[in-house]
Amino acid sequence: MLRLLFSLITTLCLLTSTVNAADKKGNPKPTQADVSYGPYKMNKLDFWQAEGKGPRPILVHIHGGGWIGGDKARIGNIKPFLDKGISYASVNYRLTGEAPLPAPVHDAARAIQFIRSKAGEWNLNKNKIALTGGSAGACTSMWLLLHDDLADPKSKDPVLRESTRVTAAAVGGGQTSIDPKVIEPWLGPNVLKHNMIHKAVGGKSMQDVMDNYPKHEALYKEFSPYNHLTSDDPPLLMTYNNNMKLPSENAGHGIHHPVYGVKMKEKADKAGTECHLLIPGVSKSKQYKDTNSFLMDKLLSKDK
Repeated sequence: MLRLLFSLITTLCLLTSTVNAADKKGNPKPTQADVSYGPYKMNKLDFWQAEGKGPRPILVHIHGGGWIGGDKARIGNIKPFLDKGISYASVNYRLTGEAPLPAPVHDAARAIQFIRSKAGEWNLNKNKIALTGGSAGACTSMWLLLHDDLADPKSKDPVLRESTRVTAAAVGGGQTSIDPKVIEPWLGPNVLKHNMIHKAVGGKSMQDVMDNYPKHEALYKEFSPYNHLTSDDPPLLMTYNNNMKLPSENAGHGIHHPVYGVKMKEKADKAGTECHLLIPGVSKSKQYKDTNSFLMDKLLSKDK
């Protein structure tokens, strides 16, 4: 009985701590919560409607967690965006334990199309949609930013007729490639110890994946944002911590390594696309000091 009571008290303390932490961010409750954007249970998003004259820009958050875990509730302080008249959405998607790639990324793509389909109802500017997220959410955001439009004009589903192209993306600790034959030479063997890499394609283990690499190669190549960067892509800002040590020290260091950003920045510079890389003491932008300044500039500018 005492053990049960202790467990209940502990749970209540944890819940109270979580609520208090959320309150400290100053975020209001969503205008609409758990809006279904697709046919699956995890196809849900929260939406905060900003006030302002005319259709509003929107920032869409895609949560991290290696496509293995995480939740749309894990957002930072969104009040600065709402105060500037920028609406906000946070997206859940199927995780790889339920459905490996392409499911997590294509779900996020549908969420963008769904948000566009709500432009009239939610007072949104279809031409001002930006993405943000960390880790796997960063990888998904970059993939959407750089990938060709997935709109299907002939689809019977009006949502799928909408564009997946966005204005900009600002991401943190993102994987610019998930291909083990690319990232191991970049970062060393420890990066392959992270479960994200083999679970992304439904593998039982990294050894299983490498033993059957030809079977998974197409997925690895398709869902590596680095492979989709071309000269006509929208602006990107990436942030990373400044542990540049190589080879990577462990799985956690490897999966969020700054070299991911260095490689993407090098390719973007050669292609002539706008790309900013913020690594404390290593790399900075002449135009933007942080993620928020970049996003607000791209979403509030009057160019479209």
